[in-house]
Amino acid sequence: MGSTKRERKKAGHRARLELEHRLDRRDRRRRRALTIGASVVGVIAFGALLWAVSKPGTPTTTAASTSTSSTSSTLFPELPSAAGKPCVDVANPLPAGAPSVPMPVGTVPTSLVVTDLTVGSGAPVVATDDVTVQYIGVACSTGLIFDSTWTRGQPATFGLDQVIPGWTQGLVGMQPGGRRLLVIPSDLGYGPSGQGAKIGPDEALVFVVDLISATPAPTPTTAAPN
Repeated sequence: MGSTKRERKKAGHRARLELEHRLDRRDRRRRRALTIGASVVGVIAFGALLWAVSKPGTPTTTAASTSTSSTSSTLFPELPSAAGKPCVDVANPLPAGAPSVPMPVGTVPTSLVVTDLTVGSGAPVVATDDVTVQYIGVACSTGLIFDSTWTRGQPATFGLDQVIPGWTQGLVGMQPGGRRLLVIPSDLGYGPSGQGAKIGPDEALVFVVDLISATPAPTPTTAAPN
């Protein structure tokens, strides 16, 4: 009788152990499945994030572009239009050695005004020449000096076909050694777009130009036919 009871106890103990082993194996399988599932989900999510960031035109890219644009507009604010504003006198001190600029204070001329302050001598400039000049430029409505070779300490050389129309037209007929005043309306200058941080849209420009020399532009050579 006692032997039978002990056998039943052993059988019950083995059954409990087997059940515990089965439950433990089931738990391990579940934990493994959860870990693998989480890894797969993480990989998919990371891949989706990379795709979203690299895709052109996503909100992330747009936000970055907007931020850059906002920063640029803060650093370089758009100047107001000068249309309808009168000319004022020069607002800055003149650079060392630069001549005074006789501003047409008041109503802005609507056509190019050319005045010889000093007449030079020699061959007059034509529209295709290369010229070497000293000059100072002032924005009409603000009186700000926006450019000057006297500030840079050396003259400038360029072709008259490479500049604004007011210069191309305004220097024709000038002679070396001469000094000329140019009052250039907006449509012969930079027009509605303006230029840089000192020339607003629709701004008239005033220049005093000293012509040092003028030379005919090099004639393009054409290769002889074979």
